[in-house]
Amino acid sequence: METEPRIVVYPPDDSGGRRVRADGEILGMAYTAQEVEEILHRAGLETGSYDIEDPTMIEWRGGGPEEWGLPG
Repeated sequence: METEPRIVVYPPDDSGGRRVRADGEILGMAYTAQEVEEILHRAGLETGSYDIEDPTMIEWRGGGPEEWGLPG
């Protein structure tokens, strides 16, 4: 049985930020991949305990960790 990733990073909004959700709870808005990592660290995930590009851990909607800025 496949499980959904714990973390979802949504497509960029009108301001270029991407909402970050974990276990159904919105954790914050990120404008860079580093900010996603900071948000996850504040939420209790240890730095280095995950790969930001691992699709089993993080679902990137609207582009991966290299996609930032205003939507096209």
